Amino acid sequence: MKFSVNFFFCAFVVLLLSSCGKNYIYEDEVSIEGGVWNYSDTLNFDFKIVDTTKVYNLFLEVDHLTDYRFQNLYVQVSTTFPKGKRESQTLSLELASKMGQWKGDCNSTDCTTLIPIQEQIYFQETGDYQITLEQFMRENPIKGVGRFSLKIEETDLKKE
Repeated sequence: MKFSVNFFFCAFVVLLLSSCGKNYIYEDEVSIEGGVWNYSDTLNFDFKIVDTTKVYNLFLEVDHLTDYRFQNLYVQVSTTFPKGKRESQTLSLELASKMGQWKGDCNSTDCTTLIPIQEQIYFQETGDYQITLEQFMRENPIKGVGRFSLKIEETDLKKE
């Protein structure tokens, strides 16, 4: 009897811990070679949407060095939709507070910051999408940026 109680307790804990994480339907990363990002280096993320009734959150995770010279990073974000339409916007990815303190998880040399770029959105079309990131700073190249990850989280919400 003691074995079965311990077994069920352990199974419950494993189930509880496995349900605590984010529900990412897509997660991919692109590394910046040598930590030097040029205007000509576009980063592409390709994903498929199969349910247009669900609500999603989109995040960018940025790895950068602690000696990165700026508090933010301007990027041009373009979305290509399944029928070929393309929309672009410029975003300022805030990597540090106004006081100069790095956001995110940092050690003595590196920081990883998860930045929400769109929250509680839905996709109007099913099919293949592409999100493209381009460096959009006044300086070229930008040094000290090592990796980007795009993460798409499926929420429990439905489109109204």
